[in-house]
Amino acid sequence: MIRGVLLDLAGVLYLGNAVLPGAVEAIRRLRDSGLPVRFVTNTTRTAKAGVVERLHGMGFTISASELFTPAEAARTWLLARDATPHLLVHPNLVGDFAGLEGGSRSAVVVGDAGHAFTYETLNTAFRALMDGAAFLALAKNRYFMDSDDALSLDAGAFVEALEYASGQPAIVLGKPAPDFYAAAVVALGCDAADVVMVGDDVEADVSGALKTGIGKALLVRTGKYRPGAEADADPSPTAIVDDIGAAADWILAERGQVDSKPR
Repeated sequence: MIRGVLLDLAGVLYLGNAVLPGAVEAIRRLRDSGLPVRFVTNTTRTAKAGVVERLHGMGFTISASELFTPAEAARTWLLARDATPHLLVHPNLVGDFAGLEGGSRSAVVVGDAGHAFTYETLNTAFRALMDGAAFLALAKNRYFMDSDDALSLDAGAFVEALEYASGQPAIVLGKPAPDFYAAAVVALGCDAADVVMVGDDVEADVSGALKTGIGKALLVRTGKYRPGAEADADPSPTAIVDDIGAAADWILAERGQVDSKPR
């Protein structure tokens, strides 16, 4: 029985600044059915408060406590270990790490820094790693659907480069990290086996979720999805659906519920 829903954001609910058709209504239908919904994103170009504000502007009803971000997970990691971040992140994300100076150790934190990825910034991070800093990756996604409706290189390539050069594997804090999914599942208040994840990234959203014990994972054919992307997925998607509206249909049908309100 499905008792909770996790939703990715970019590529599932919106593309760039455009809400995907039926997305607002799909969330309403899921909530009206009695299902708790939480939102999990690997977006690291915007602070959490900015993501919530953006969603509100698009017409979504969501509270900050319902949204889980890699920067938030990284901040928790740093605080627990009295570590000061050496940031290689997008300028918009720096505020999420305020007040963490003066720790007893250092940790390189890499997100999608965009144009801040230069030889100088990467080399400075590399030197910090060689001097003994811990290595945190907010995510290791290969690419994302950019605001110009074309794929853009994501942070994963730069994380891999630093791993190769330093010989130190990164601790990944966003999807598909088990602890990241576990925190969202706890917030749903049900067992992981009773949760369904919906995303457009077959690696992080689908296979990654299933590997952590989440019961079902749906792959939508929107966002970064490419035909055949699921061919090498391990584990494979529970189902592949056209979009978030079709995902809501699938979830409600799986629960044996019929949405009585007009769509």
